[in-house]
Amino acid sequence: MNVIAQLPVLPIIMPIMAAPVTLLLPKGRAPHLWACLFSWLTFAACIALFREVAATGPISYALGDWAPPIGIEYRIDLANALVLLLVSGIASVVFPFAYRSVQLEVDERQTPLFYGALLICMTGLLGVTITGDAFNVFVFLEISSLSTYALIAMGARRDRRALTAAFNYLVMGTIGATFFVIGLGLLYQATGTLNMADLAKQLIGQDNRMVQAGFAFILVGMGLKLAMFPMHLWLPNAYTYAPSAVTAFLAATATKVAVYVIIRFFFSVFNFDFAFIGAAFTYVLLPLGLAGMFAASFVALFQEDVKRMLAYSSVAQIGYMLLGLSFATVEGLTASLVHIFNHALMKGALFMAVACVVLRSGSHSIKAFAGLSKRMPVTTWAFIISGLSLIGVPLTVGFISKWYLLNAAFEAGHWYAGFLIVASSLIALAYIGRVAEVMLLREPAEDGKFVLPKEEAPLSMLIPMWILVAANIYFGVRTDLTGDIATRAAEALMMMAGGAP
Repeated sequence: MNVIAQLPVLPIIMPIMAAPVTLLLPKGRAPHLWACLFSWLTFAACIALFREVAATGPISYALGDWAPPIGIEYRIDLANALVLLLVSGIASVVFPFAYRSVQLEVDERQTPLFYGALLICMTGLLGVTITGDAFNVFVFLEISSLSTYALIAMGARRDRRALTAAFNYLVMGTIGATFFVIGLGLLYQATGTLNMADLAKQLIGQDNRMVQAGFAFILVGMGLKLAMFPMHLWLPNAYTYAPSAVTAFLAATATKVAVYVIIRFFFSVFNFDFAFIGAAFTYVLLPLGLAGMFAASFVALFQEDVKRMLAYSSVAQIGYMLLGLSFATVEGLTASLVHIFNHALMKGALFMAVACVVLRSGSHSIKAFAGLSKRMPVTTWAFIISGLSLIGVPLTVGFISKWYLLNAAFEAGHWYAGFLIVASSLIALAYIGRVAEVMLLREPAEDGKFVLPKEEAPLSMLIPMWILVAANIYFGVRTDLTGDIATRAAEALMMMAGGAP
């Protein structure tokens, strides 16, 4: 068997086959090392896929040799190759990082289950990204969601509120998935197919109420999944009470994949010939993106819990991604794809830094960060550099995201959106600066529950965290890497949708 020919299916087959084996391993190091091995192998497969697509163009893989549209197709172009690389890359650093954090936050008897669920979650996210079949998107979406509910609930060892957070997410996630699958059902009724490329062909000229309703159900369902304002209320508690390693992984991947699904349906399945697509850009994504940027940022400003603050920040950053999409231009779509990638790097590093503090102090309250620079300087500067990236300081990926968004806003004639992007960045400066002030200028607590030991986090956590911090700077300087790929991906998607390349 030619391994290269089977490359598109390897990122799904490897982790899904490894997950059940994890449950058979004894608790302790073995499940962790097994999960790490397969996260690295999956990352290697995604790198190979990315290189192949970048060099030769889109790849189509028919499962079981059943030709599409009858069979399930995995279809990889530059847009989802970039997201595949992102999800597997984040997994390859979060999995090694997780061991010490999981030791503290998850019951030892549950560690094989934990790493098995983490592998399944990664498989689901990669499957959503890679598949060219609309119903397969729903299946993989539920695979990732069900494992995520379990992972969040495992945080109950430290805080029982993890159970209610997981249950709330389960309820909201199920409602979102139900809306999504009803939308798919309506499209299937209208076209008789579920293959995305074939759906696009069959939908031509079908601007009827069934198709309009299907689109609306898909938009609302995925809006819930990606925590689009004001459907975001499940996210803050889920990120706050989940084990820290789970929060770092989900914040960097799950909502990004959901945004990708919105992009795929807007630009590959539907197109600009449908009047409701233009209406969705103008009257849904644009106002809700702007509202999310400010409402979530203002709430973040007043949080006393740093994980919750960063969770609300994620809702605001999703607003940026949706804002870029709403411009319906190559520049706007490029900005969204760039920010999907860049935000994963900055938010992953920030939540990793919080996990290091939790390991040493047992708390993610802002009071636990007092005087952190004197006790944990390496962690402190990782948080500050990643925070500067979130704000959008030059030489970081955050600046590149803001630059692309500002350019897209002015090119599209939405000059007011450009000023609002800068204004919301100033709010990010305020809440990141608030934590930085506590870390740098306050004295560490000498007694009470927020006392910090005079030692850094272990190297097994510091090295993966600083890999992401370094990536924040590297991709902030080498802008051609992400920018050029995102531009090529955006042009291809815009051509599919019938817009100007």
